[in-house]
Amino acid sequence: MKQVLVQKGRAMVDEVPAPQVEPGRVLVRVLHSCISIGTEMSGIRATGAPLWKRAMKQPAKVRQVAEMVARDGLAKTRDTVLRTVGATLPTGYSAAGIVVEVGEGIDDLRPGDRVACAGAQSAHHAEYISVPRNLTVAVPEGLDMAHASTVTLGAIALQGVRRANPTLGESFVVVGLGILGQLTAQLLRANGCRVIGTDTDPARVRQALELGMDLGLQPEGGREVEQVARLTDGIGADGVIITAAAPGSEVLSTAFRMCRRKGRVVLVGDVGLDIDRADIYAKELDFLVSTSYGPGRYDARYEEEGLDYPVSYVRWTENRNLGEYLRLMADGRVRVGPLVEATYPVARAEEAYARLEQPGAKPLMVLLEYPQSAETGPPARVVPNPTATPRKAGRIGMAVVGAGAFARAMHLPNLQALGDLFHLQAVVSRTGHNASTTAKEFGAAYAATDFVQVLEDANVDAVIIATRHHLHAEMALQALAAGKHVLLEKPMALTRGELDRFRAFYAGGGEGKPLLLTGFNRRFSPFAKRLAELTRGRSNPMMLDYRMNAGHIPLDHWVHGPEGGGRNIGEACHIYDLFTFLADSPVASVQARAIVPRTGYYGARDNFVATVGFEEGSVAALTYTALGSSQHPKERMELFADGVVASLDDYLTLSVAGSRAPGLTLRGADKGQKDELRAFGEAIRDGGPWPIPLWQQLQAMEIAFAVEEQIAPSAGVGTVDEGAA
Repeated sequence: MKQVLVQKGRAMVDEVPAPQVEPGRVLVRVLHSCISIGTEMSGIRATGAPLWKRAMKQPAKVRQVAEMVARDGLAKTRDTVLRTVGATLPTGYSAAGIVVEVGEGIDDLRPGDRVACAGAQSAHHAEYISVPRNLTVAVPEGLDMAHASTVTLGAIALQGVRRANPTLGESFVVVGLGILGQLTAQLLRANGCRVIGTDTDPARVRQALELGMDLGLQPEGGREVEQVARLTDGIGADGVIITAAAPGSEVLSTAFRMCRRKGRVVLVGDVGLDIDRADIYAKELDFLVSTSYGPGRYDARYEEEGLDYPVSYVRWTENRNLGEYLRLMADGRVRVGPLVEATYPVARAEEAYARLEQPGAKPLMVLLEYPQSAETGPPARVVPNPTATPRKAGRIGMAVVGAGAFARAMHLPNLQALGDLFHLQAVVSRTGHNASTTAKEFGAAYAATDFVQVLEDANVDAVIIATRHHLHAEMALQALAAGKHVLLEKPMALTRGELDRFRAFYAGGGEGKPLLLTGFNRRFSPFAKRLAELTRGRSNPMMLDYRMNAGHIPLDHWVHGPEGGGRNIGEACHIYDLFTFLADSPVASVQARAIVPRTGYYGARDNFVATVGFEEGSVAALTYTALGSSQHPKERMELFADGVVASLDDYLTLSVAGSRAPGLTLRGADKGQKDELRAFGEAIRDGGPWPIPLWQQLQAMEIAFAVEEQIAPSAGVGTVDEGAA
């Protein structure tokens, strides 16, 4: 399918695989999409800005880069930064089309329904889009689908009006008569208000007047305040809605001075926010900010998980705003036809954006239209990469499933560096643009959004699964059943039921079956290898003390929810495997104790101490906490054995006391990811022993489950997922 993408300051049209329908989402064949001229053009320009300019605007990012240099070294940091700033990104957030498929859990929409869609995370300029249910609304019968594609802009304007809380007969000023200002003026008129509009462009003022605005003003030497006072019988405006974009704060100051006593100003646009107390104090003005389409915006539980707000308590959510805007258009209360200045076929989208970059007056509204064929077959979910690197003889055909930040920063560069072992055959991602751009960047033969296509590809020998945690076990088992070797990012499973399915697959041994390697990479680090050498042949059990200053992650983050399984299962399993590697013994006991936080900021499940006893006598303790500072190193371990003390600091240094064995210091942190991948490839190529024995992979997860049951008794890790059984 065709999709508009943005890179290095320009828009382009590329061929990418179509998305799959997912639970709680709707797959839509797009008929029209609306270019948000202000937002999109500023975003495009930002991607073309020099690195130093971006750094000046984001000092927090500069600090992160400095920390990364100290932790990972200059070369790796440089590669990561350049890859990030040069990334190809989707654009667009307002579209309308026909439902093709509906995901599990949706029963009020059907294939063939006409819908309008919103959301910068999903309603892109593309032939097919996958959109969450709460960002999708039915289009009223008879409403032009081209007009319906403006739904997001309409909802933004509508939410600004709702924040202003206008009443019948009030006078409102709309500052800035771009597309949001034009819609705002019409919505205020529909509320029975007297509307005064102002803009520096006389043509926009005339357009608003033609669409029903009562009075129009042009800024004349700062006389707007006086003009508004004269037009309101000396009272001043009841309210002002700012839909303009300007770098300074003069617009805001002018809006305050236009208001009557006890008036209100609502900010919808993007202006400077330096407030002069004298502008607001004497009049006791209210200043309100309108957040995009309405309640629910930026709440992942609402937008992505489909949690609705009860209408009795939140009358107008973003979904209900979207639907009401469409109804107002269908009733003729809002007209957008006169505002649409051009419509371009999606294949000519580059021409549309080039037109918007030209100097002079900009169009109010530009639409893209898409092929309106009546195809009944599924859209293409595999797209070849014309610049793919040919496969060399003897290389292992690899597919990377889940092209998120970790895979792009770690696994894919490592695959390139290990080109003597691997050939990248495919990149699979839930979003087509990410799959396609990643495949091109790293030279894969093709991009896909369909995991099954990879499993059926005879040229794929092995897969790396780096998706969100809840998909790990099912995808890995599907790949193993298809005869593919699997490097499965941790955690191996989220429940014991899933873990038992791995046991069942390998019942009777792994002879003749594909290799499974869970991504417990720390044991492959040069530091862990040195520790194993240091303690080999010891005469007594060891004591291990590991501290992970994990850092705080908000409790509504996906890592804490059903997709992540919590930080003990999702991350601490790394350390349980490292303990298992060094002890090389079955577990005898697991004890854990969590704190009980006194505030809702912290969770018990990421603040705990776990003690693991092994049958050979060693005892290992993990202190895992989100209470600490990010300015302190993340990981530290001390090992005590036979008069020797070894201290590991953040996988940068290893010091040894009580032995002539040397320590180890590296310029950048090395947690073993590259050596893990090399070991995986060599085991496949040579048919040697597994890099991590299956019993040890299973044991690391069993320790995690035992800890989870003690720090979160209701976690239910002992259950079997019905869908995975």
